Amino acid sequence: MAPSFLSFVSLYGIYLRRCFAASGLTSQSIDIDNETTIHLWAPKPDQTAQKQKPALVLLHGFGPSAIWQWRRQVQFFAHDFHVYVPDLIFFGNSTTKSKERSEVFQAVSVGKLMEKLQVNKYHVMGTSYGGFVAYHVARMFPEKVEKVVIASSGVNMRKADNMALLKRANLENIEEVMLPETATQLRTLTRLAVAKSFNMIPDFLWNDVVNQLYSDKRKEKMELLKGVSLVAGEDTFKLVPLQQDVLILWGDKDQIFPLKMAHELKEYALYT
Repeated sequence: MAPSFLSFVSLYGIYLRRCFAASGLTSQSIDIDNETTIHLWAPKPDQTAQKQKPALVLLHGFGPSAIWQWRRQVQFFAHDFHVYVPDLIFFGNSTTKSKERSEVFQAVSVGKLMEKLQVNKYHVMGTSYGGFVAYHVARMFPEKVEKVVIASSGVNMRKADNMALLKRANLENIEEVMLPETATQLRTLTRLAVAKSFNMIPDFLWNDVVNQLYSDKRKEKMELLKGVSLVAGEDTFKLVPLQQDVLILWGDKDQIFPLKMAHELKEYALYT
């Protein structure tokens, strides 16, 4: 692993933190109970008291911590919203002593976090794995969550969808897709998740990304992947429809969660 001062990823991470700070957010760590500490970027308490704005919670996907996934959205929304950007448990500096590993546990933790912050009403947006969490936050806290955005997140994923993903990736298990250990595996993940081609990026940069962003808490993250609840059955959806207004956003070239899943989600799962 290259020293941090020689690492492009480390230097870009400094830039991202400055972007969040320039948007009025500060890095905070909050003990939500005796076992769990969540790190997040959030407005200072005096800022929320001085200016009344709606609250927006952004929940990141699997992979790097939140600052790597929400920069543009934070810069855009911070003017009109009090934006809260937590690192989900075992990402960034968020951690727990609990043995729970499901996305439901992540959602309960987000609910506890917002209660600690004394935010009584908020919108929630989740992408990829964060969409799973956002769905359960909205389901379990309907009196607090006002509107929901699900972005490229197969919360209606079935075992057959999982197997199809592994076939597209030409890999044997989901950990190899979502938790790459090599430049080749990271290239595969990027090919599936991003429409742009990154073929010209040399391996030493891919390896820097793997070492800096995918090496921390690997054991716990593998447990999180195994804890994700897949929808039972091949042709039926058992998700409870949400009470809130829901906006579904999707990439038409998404190969992690293909676009057909968005249409299925809209038709069968999220609306009464």
